[in-house]
Amino acid sequence: MALCGVCSTPNLPNLQVFRSVRNSSIGLKRNHSLWQSTSSFRANVVKFHCSSSLRPSSSNVEEIDEDVDNNPSVSLNGESANVMQFKWSDFKILDCVSIGHGGRADELVFEAIVQVPDSPLFNQGVVLRKLNTTRAQRRGRRAIEVFKKLVRRRLLYHSYSMQVHGYISNNLSDDQYSFTLVHGCHGSFSIRHWLQQSDWLPTLEATLALDEESFRRVGDDTTGGPAVSRQLRLIRILMRDILIGVNYLHSHGLAHTELRLENVHISPVDRHIKVGILGNAADFNGDGPSTSSAYTTMDRRQMMIAFDMRCVGFMMAKMVLQELMDPLIFAKLKSFLAKGNDPSSLREFFVTTLNTNSESGNTGVQILDRNWGAGWHLLSSLIATRPSKRISCLDALKHPFLCGPRWRVAPSMDIIRWGLGSTAVKISEEYIYRMPQRQRLAHFIGLMEMLNPYPKPNCWLELLPGRWRLLYSTGKHIGLTLRQPSTRALIGNVHLMITRASESANNTSLSFTSDIGFTAITSKDWPHNKIGATGKLQTLSQFRLIAGKRLYLKEEKKNIGKFSMGEPDAEEGLAEKLETEKWKKVVPFKEFPSSLPVAKLISGDIEVTMNMNDRIDSPGSVIGEVRKQIPPEMFDLSKLVCGTYIDSRLLVLRCVNGSALLFTRSSLDHMSM
Repeated sequence: MALCGVCSTPNLPNLQVFRSVRNSSIGLKRNHSLWQSTSSFRANVVKFHCSSSLRPSSSNVEEIDEDVDNNPSVSLNGESANVMQFKWSDFKILDCVSIGHGGRADELVFEAIVQVPDSPLFNQGVVLRKLNTTRAQRRGRRAIEVFKKLVRRRLLYHSYSMQVHGYISNNLSDDQYSFTLVHGCHGSFSIRHWLQQSDWLPTLEATLALDEESFRRVGDDTTGGPAVSRQLRLIRILMRDILIGVNYLHSHGLAHTELRLENVHISPVDRHIKVGILGNAADFNGDGPSTSSAYTTMDRRQMMIAFDMRCVGFMMAKMVLQELMDPLIFAKLKSFLAKGNDPSSLREFFVTTLNTNSESGNTGVQILDRNWGAGWHLLSSLIATRPSKRISCLDALKHPFLCGPRWRVAPSMDIIRWGLGSTAVKISEEYIYRMPQRQRLAHFIGLMEMLNPYPKPNCWLELLPGRWRLLYSTGKHIGLTLRQPSTRALIGNVHLMITRASESANNTSLSFTSDIGFTAITSKDWPHNKIGATGKLQTLSQFRLIAGKRLYLKEEKKNIGKFSMGEPDAEEGLAEKLETEKWKKVVPFKEFPSSLPVAKLISGDIEVTMNMNDRIDSPGSVIGEVRKQIPPEMFDLSKLVCGTYIDSRLLVLRCVNGSALLFTRSSLDHMSM
């Protein structure tokens, strides 16, 4: 798609742009009055036309007055030897502008070809970005200043940043159209425009000329395959290039501050990502250290890096989850994070809200689910709520999600816990609870309990408050079975709402509310649309949280094995697995422990209420049927005795009969069924 001069003022009148005669007196200074000239100037007129395919060329003619000089463009001396000053007559202006170069409201963008035979850019395409306001000109001059700072490592700069060649300027203070930035032309589309194409995946693969060597660079040894595998490999290539470019800036004391899909281009020449012209790049040191500042230099550096990493996280989310390209859905994501929801629960948010009726299916969710949910872990680490918790570029490049199967990456303990939890969640979502599935779930829950990152009650007091959705119970099958009930009830979501009575560290009181949504079917047979009287069963109880221990009594296994639904066998297999060399390097103990620290729950009085939206004939029988389909501990909260695992995403509670309840943190946006 071609656009004529992307311009903020469509009816711009004829412009007169003056250029000072360049001579040896022109210099660059790194201060607010960056550009100074002591030479005289004169103005002549050069006319060129910019036509549009959308409107007749006669109505879209712009005349730009320019200084004409026969002197060729020259490089500046001294430290500015790599920055060239151009004249408008040095270029042949093209009659169209690629949509990917669309500028801001204060910019006028042209594509041109350098016509100076002596120039190293002869016959090369460039972009002329006319900056029409003081703020825009400041961005352009800052881009040149950053270029001078980074040009010492020219190879990396040219590989991962949009190349800045020079400028057109006449230094007249009364002329607001006096500065034009000249930079490289890297393809027609930004990444945002690529992703908006219906056939973006094969087209982008062809543009980048991806081959086996390209995939080996990200640790993959295969080509082709289903769309999910192809998209995952492409995202690895794009994300690794973006992270290398951003890390290059951070290692030189600069933060990009403007990382967005529309500012990032893909060069088909060297097949690298260009992270913009760096017009808003900021120094970590700022204007210098100040004793009155609230932040030290290190704090400023950390905050600016964290801001860039959050922007990279949003870019990754849009590349993987195509639904986020819709501004309304992306606004929902930002609202989700702004309300205090932890990014580790993003999967629950997307699966339950955004991905239900998606046109692209669940491709993005499948990509993030691969490698035991490694993609969700990286995404939540990039956009973590606390800036200090956000992952760095180097750590992200070593993350399993961005490393193909040929690269053996030693995962951290945090990633191991995440993988165990993600696997347990996936098995529970399959809703196939035969004996092998039940044993595997009990096995993974046992491993998670062994690796509990927060054994102390103080940590539980901080992490427990919130809304948790019940995923699985090792003691009872949730929902309908093969039996034929006399009263039909369909169970919806089962939530456990936990609130803290006081923020005081000495107050360990917690309020537990079990919220069970259901639909009572009043007809004799099951209707196809499952419509009935909706209701809600709530149980409220107060708890105190204290430190405790969970004992593993090996001599009692034979007595209770018949009633544990596979859990004792899983515990025995767990002990055998922990004795292997692989797990000895991971677990914090050498042999199977006799006890583990837990958060003990001491319950108080219980209050039960039921609300029905419609009138039904036998509410007692409906309550009885609901109780048969849910774990008894969700109706009688006093049977919850301790918490054995918790993190920002998952929760495991043990019951009085030894069974475990697995919960996932739910969004605070949906407080009702």
